Amino acid sequence: MDSVSFGSDNHSGIHPQVLAAILNANEGFCPAYGDDPLTIKVLEQIKELFGGNCDAWFVITGTGANILCLQAIMHSYNAIFCAQSAHINTDECGAVQKFTQGRLKPIETPDGKLTPKLIAPHLLGNRDQHHSQAKIISISQSTEFGTLYTLQELQELADFAHQNDMFLHIDGARLANAAAALKCSLKEMTKDIAADIVSFGGTKNGLLCGEAIISFRPDLTSAMRFYRKQASQLLSKMRFISAQYQAYLTDDLYLKNAMAANAMAKLLAERLQKIPEITITQEVAVNSLFVVLPRQIIEPLQQKYHFYTWNEEKNEVRLMCSFNTTETHIESFIQDLKALLVVKSPHR
Repeated sequence: MDSVSFGSDNHSGIHPQVLAAILNANEGFCPAYGDDPLTIKVLEQIKELFGGNCDAWFVITGTGANILCLQAIMHSYNAIFCAQSAHINTDECGAVQKFTQGRLKPIETPDGKLTPKLIAPHLLGNRDQHHSQAKIISISQSTEFGTLYTLQELQELADFAHQNDMFLHIDGARLANAAAALKCSLKEMTKDIAADIVSFGGTKNGLLCGEAIISFRPDLTSAMRFYRKQASQLLSKMRFISAQYQAYLTDDLYLKNAMAANAMAKLLAERLQKIPEITITQEVAVNSLFVVLPRQIIEPLQQKYHFYTWNEEKNEVRLMCSFNTTETHIESFIQDLKALLVVKSPHR
């Protein structure tokens, strides 16, 4: 556990203030399943943070949040447009299809971002009874490539969705990182652009577990509490998720954690850009980098630092920074990378 990981922001620990909040909640007795005063209070805080006139629920995992967001606003004969790289398509073991019985329609993108232009051709014949009926555009903000939708791009997607009788869902596992990078509020990035339903992640940004679902269409999501129970996402001791979010919201800790992670990714990018043998393949907007490394140094570097190969054919790896990544971690990684480049150079 002493080794440095750039593998995922899931690899970081719990922020000390969040851990203290969990311990503080571990006192005495209170009602279960979200009926406790703390859960009720914190959910109201989240609703206010997202602009009010919305509903909010806590769930345990990001996959659970995505399943429930989508299930609540679709039928089994509906289809969901997503990027080919979307988490719901690549990393959730078919969970969305299993629970919704709907169809995912992944679309190839160069940067993980959907656009109306990319989606429009797939709407041809949408009203034919033989076809799954397109109903949802699902995006990740930030994307799995670490790229960002601008507020204008989000607005265009929401408008396009609504013009075509569809909804816009935002997978916000890293929504805090996106808000920090765009220097905007969570409300501006969701309610103000007319998103229909979103998740607000915590697990990747300093929490032990827990995600929040926010619905701007309460008229469509009144059955959410039943779907949540069926999906095993209703935690009996809900106060321990609520306590984490209470700390997360206090003095904008969610934003501070995200800013710290984003800053370390920028620093790592600056250091890597000075090395001629290294190519950064995507704009570094949040807390992730996608980098092409010389093949011969990848495995030796992975012996000391945990990170994943994103595209083995291209020797492209993903490097993730967390709220607790430090400049010392960055400098150590760069030094070891440079040393390997010298040792493994084919010209020596």
